[in-house]
Formats: sequence, structure tokens, C-alpha cells
Amino acid sequence: MTFSICVRERYTDEGGDDQIRFGVAVTTRLPGVGTLCPFASSDGAVATQSLVNVELGRKGIEYLDDGLAVEDALEALLNADEGSAQRQLHGVDADGTFAFSGDECNDWYGHREGQNYTVAGNLLTGEDVIADTAAAYESDAHGDAPLAERLIDALAAGHAAGGDKREDLEVQSAALLVRNTEEEADDPYYDDLRVDASETPVADLRETYETAKRGYETILEKYAEEEDEAETDDEADDTDADAGDAGASDGE
Repeated sequence: MTFSICVRERYTDEGGDDQIRFGVAVTTRLPGVGTLCPFASSDGAVATQSLVNVELGRKGIEYLDDGLAVEDALEALLNADEGSAQRQLHGVDADGTFAFSGDECNDWYGHREGQNYTVAGNLLTGEDVIADTAAAYESDAHGDAPLAERLIDALAAGHAAGGDKREDLEVQSAALLVRNTEEEADDPYYDDLRVDASETPVADLRETYETAKRGYETILEKYAEEEDEAETDDEADDTDADAGDAGASDGE
């Protein structure tokens, strides 16, 4: 049905404090994948797929938010899930990774765990989809571009390697989520994006990202200009007030 990637990256914020960002991106040859598979918070990222059980993603994030380690959280959910043999579940938290593919998933299926990421997929053209998705992320991990952009690059590499093998299913979808641990961080509009129904989901997700990023940057520029104008007006008011005071003194 799907292939996806979950990522953890450590970074230093503008105040010099250590932070973590988490991201997840997914694509499939079905509509609406963004409502079903990707989950993220300031404590981790999780993807649930194959025969999807949305509760595995929702509760997985809830458990991470409650302080459970990703391995403990996701294993506990799978142990309680009677359909686990048909599930894929993977994710990352601040310290660890976890990936699971049930032995009743549809070929080709499999997963890979890296130092700071996990990748998984099923109903794929082959293992190259997973390998190329992972390699694309590794090639620019912690890069200068926003994580959302680099997640799309990873999906594009997997798609180029073959992606979902069901070529008769034309209506597809893709989605991404990025979250971080900064309490007062900006929340860019391009960190939570979905393409719910498209014949070119990864390309459309990239176009949506670029458009949203441009819109976000335009808003920042607009607010910066308004602040500069307000400061200029304040300075002019202060100058006028000082001049008025001086004139009053001369008349005394």
C-alpha cells in the first residue's frame, strides 16, 4: 500500500539551546493517506501502514507523549493487536528507533532502521524503493534545507525507484508532518501538508510545499515591513515631541 520515512534530527536553536525535530512523510496509490498513516508530535514520529490500524499511530504518539520509549510503546500496541501480522509500524523518538513488518504483509515488503530514521513499505516494486528512500535522506541528513523539503526528496527517490507496484490505481496521495521541541518556535505552514487525491502525488506535494513556503516567507516579510514602518513612525513622533518641548522652552 505504502512507503514512508520517519526521522529524528538534533539541532541548536537561535538561543543556543539543544532541540530535536521529528518528521514523517508517506505516499501510496490510494487517496487520503494523510488522514491514516503519518503521526508526529514534539516527542516523536510514527507511521502505521499495510492493513492500516489508525489507532496504532494515534496511541503510539500518545504513549511517546506520556514518556514511553518508542520501542516499548509500539511493541505494546502490536502485542495487543490481533491483526499485527498484517501491519507495518515504525517510528522514532528522542533516543531510539523501531520498525516492524508483519509476515502477512503483501510483497514486496520490508523496512530499514538507520541511526536517526526508519523507512518501511509494502506492495512495492522491490527493495530498491526502501533502499533509495533511505539513501536520499542519508545523503542530506541535517542539511540546510528544511526537513519538510528533504522528506519530499526522500519520497521522490523511492518513487523513482518504482514505488507502489499497483500501476492500475491512478488516484494516489502523499503527506508530511514535521514537529519540534521548541516551545515558542514558529510553526511554518509547510510543516503539515497533504495531497489527498492526485495522479502525481509526490510532484504535487513538492509544488504544494514550495507554494506554502513562498506564502510563509511573504507573510514574514510583510510583518517585518510593518514593524519597520511602526518603528519609523514612533521615532518621528518622538522627534516631533522633542521639537515641541524645545519650542515651549524657548518661549518661556
